[in-house]
Amino acid sequence: MPGKTAYVNARLLDPASGLDAPGALLAEGETIAAVGSIGEIPADAEAVDCRGLCLAPGLVDMRVQLREPGEEHKETIASACRAAVAGGVTSMVCLPNTGPVIDNDAVVEFVARRARQAGLTKVYPYGAATKGLKGEEVAEIGLLADSGAVAFTDGERAVASAVVMSRLLSYAAGFGHLIVQHPEEPTLAGGDMNAGTTAGRLGLAGISPAAEWIMLERDLRLVEITGARYHAAHISTAESVAIIRRAKEKGLAVTCDTAPPYALLTEDAVGEFRTFAKLSPPLRKESDRAAIAAGLADGTIDCLASDHSPQDADSKRKTFHDAAFGGVGVETLLSAALELARAGGLGLLDALAKVTVNPARVLGLPAGRLTAGAAADLVLFDPEARWEVNAATLLSKSKNSPFDESTLPGRVIRTVIDGRTVFEAAHG
Repeated sequence: MPGKTAYVNARLLDPASGLDAPGALLAEGETIAAVGSIGEIPADAEAVDCRGLCLAPGLVDMRVQLREPGEEHKETIASACRAAVAGGVTSMVCLPNTGPVIDNDAVVEFVARRARQAGLTKVYPYGAATKGLKGEEVAEIGLLADSGAVAFTDGERAVASAVVMSRLLSYAAGFGHLIVQHPEEPTLAGGDMNAGTTAGRLGLAGISPAAEWIMLERDLRLVEITGARYHAAHISTAESVAIIRRAKEKGLAVTCDTAPPYALLTEDAVGEFRTFAKLSPPLRKESDRAAIAAGLADGTIDCLASDHSPQDADSKRKTFHDAAFGGVGVETLLSAALELARAGGLGLLDALAKVTVNPARVLGLPAGRLTAGAAADLVLFDPEARWEVNAATLLSKSKNSPFDESTLPGRVIRTVIDGRTVFEAAHG
């Protein structure tokens, strides 16, 4: 059990309450005891001088692929947790596309046990929406929820059948469970990158943006019928933002997230067949990127998730057509949020809300707030320090960052989970 720690001379940032002010925070054991003015530092407390840097709730990353069990050569729970704490992520939610799939309580318990053994980032599992992620039969989501699953999804696969999705939403609505969809109509999704002139110039098969918004339109009609809670993952097109906005105006129980590449990069990042920029959904054109950034700014897009998808070198060191989709992101999530704030249109607290209190609220997690009684899950960071994303120094077992060789703001100085310092930057 950790003792008492006083974080003094900090710029306190709490998106949940709107707090942005100098002050201090006192942690006692695993929880926050006081925020703002803590009075005299207790004699038995360790004092940490924050030197005016930003102290915020630890990040909540709501879309992570851990690869364990099944593909430990790409990532393990331990390696993902090490990468996460280096990026200030104190809670992450893992997709069920492991081997075996997280569609029964034994695999839920395995993930929880391995996360406890790592002793770093808190790991929460999604349960499979359909058995085996096959999209044919609704999984035992009630039993999975009882075992600890926080929501239900087929991960990188869309629930393509309208009949199955209708049954899933109807069942989930009766218990208040959240359904998370990868919105991509599979019959339109074959290809290598976004359909358009760049794909044509490179001779690559295009993926139509309609694959995303056609699936969204269908699902939201079903949500309207069933009254279920629905979350659209990693939306990437201007039309998707408009569809989500209309659904919210109707009062539907709909939320969504995007990943940093869709707000900061375009299909031009593919360049001359750069496989680190091969993502699912694919990077889109500039008008889509601008719409995603605007959707984050106006609140249509609730959350920013890393969409951490580690691929080993052999999976990426291929021709663009044969290379695997996906990019790592837990170590760059905070920096991406800060880059969006720096670019304008999104205030610092608003940007941090997308990676702290908002995902925690969507998933019902006890995280994302600087308040007395909350878990002492904290990140201390320097918002002005810039660093180069370098595959050689990333802590993830895989190195496939779409931001490789880019310079981003925000250096994590210290990460604290349940009052324990689990990461401290060298020379920090």
